[in-house]
Amino acid sequence: MRKTVVLDVVGLSPSMVGDHTPNLKRLADQGGMRPLHTVTPAVTCASQVTYLTGTLPSEHGAVGNGWFFKDLSEIWFWRQSNKLIKGEWVWETAKARDKTFTCANMFWWYNMYLSADIGVTPRPMYPADGRKLPDCYAKPESLRVELTKKFGRFPLFRFWGPATDISSSQWIGDTSVHVMATRDPTLTLVYLPHLDYNLQRLGPNHPDIAADLLEIDGVCGQVIKQAEADGARIIVLSEYGITPVNRPIHINRVLRAADLIQVREEEHDREILDPGASGAFAVADHQIAHIYVNDSSRLEEIKVLIEAQPGVEMVLGAADKAAHGLDHDRAGDLIAISDADSWFTYYYWLDDAKCPDFARTVEIHRKPGYDPVELFMDPAIALPKVAIVWRLIKKTLGFRTLMDVIPLDATLVKGSHGRPTDNDQDGAVFITSEPDFAEQGPLAPTAVKDMILRHVFD
Repeated sequence: MRKTVVLDVVGLSPSMVGDHTPNLKRLADQGGMRPLHTVTPAVTCASQVTYLTGTLPSEHGAVGNGWFFKDLSEIWFWRQSNKLIKGEWVWETAKARDKTFTCANMFWWYNMYLSADIGVTPRPMYPADGRKLPDCYAKPESLRVELTKKFGRFPLFRFWGPATDISSSQWIGDTSVHVMATRDPTLTLVYLPHLDYNLQRLGPNHPDIAADLLEIDGVCGQVIKQAEADGARIIVLSEYGITPVNRPIHINRVLRAADLIQVREEEHDREILDPGASGAFAVADHQIAHIYVNDSSRLEEIKVLIEAQPGVEMVLGAADKAAHGLDHDRAGDLIAISDADSWFTYYYWLDDAKCPDFARTVEIHRKPGYDPVELFMDPAIALPKVAIVWRLIKKTLGFRTLMDVIPLDATLVKGSHGRPTDNDQDGAVFITSEPDFAEQGPLAPTAVKDMILRHVFD
């Protein structure tokens, strides 16, 4: 066996590898680089599981970053249990070939209760007083204590939200190097999300992206240096390419106008989506929206309605879902895919005064859809830092305080993903340190697992 390190540099595309990524360019020049075709939907959970199991969402079940859990009648995003996934993981296949094989999974998703030897993933603490405290989950538990003591708590609020920066990717890089040096795993999987933030905030063509590329390339360089010292083979890949967008599609508002959305009014007239009681609703996930239709008599009517919306490229029915590898019970009855320059919001209220209280907060587990607007501070807040500090002081003093600093303006978002890119150079990428594995042409997403195994065993 040969030790192998796989770096998932989120949002990296072939066109970005160059002057602003000297470490990655050196690796590509040494071995090879090719486009990596994406699964549909091209989002984190679906992509990562496809790479590591070699199967499509129709088999492994990760139909997006979240979905409608039918037995609960609830929408959940970013669940972490490994038990949600069907299929044989790359480390299980490798262990069957050689029982001395070991794997460290550093922040790739579905990392809790996994069969790999080592796992680390974000896991905040939620005390009963309503606070959310940064922390991580690790297997073994002693590793969590060790990493926190050496590197500090995982910087959760730099991992997602308006304060995101290189800190979280740097922490993951530092801890990955530490695990490689102290545990010596055969396969190390490293997730580095830094590029994802400004690519969505600013768009891929913004000049500030050059600075982000230099920052993430520096973290990659640290991991590559350790891997090379260990004599390891190296793979760098990404999950998707991010394309410029200028049009949010409020798909649930369209369904509400058709009298299909049911809401429940709570305190202060706040409207809460009631999916179990709705005739139809959409779970928005970047440029993909799963539409669940409880009133099957209106299925064709809903398909025609959504197809007619500006920015919608296509709506998949039953046969189309099979062709896209998405014919799984968790998937929507219909699946909408946007144009390249559009994306779907989860917004279902018609009056911002009636939006749920969590809409203006960073609350990835309560929102019934993905919300990239969480990357922004509300521009209407005159002194944002003062506003945050004041809210934190009130929390510290024991007052119940809403961190309502997120805007409701979806037009702020300038980059998105989820549909396959029209140009391979703007899509996902696969880089190897090994010239012998530097084949030509695009790599299929289901072939990544086999490529990892080739790096370990061939």
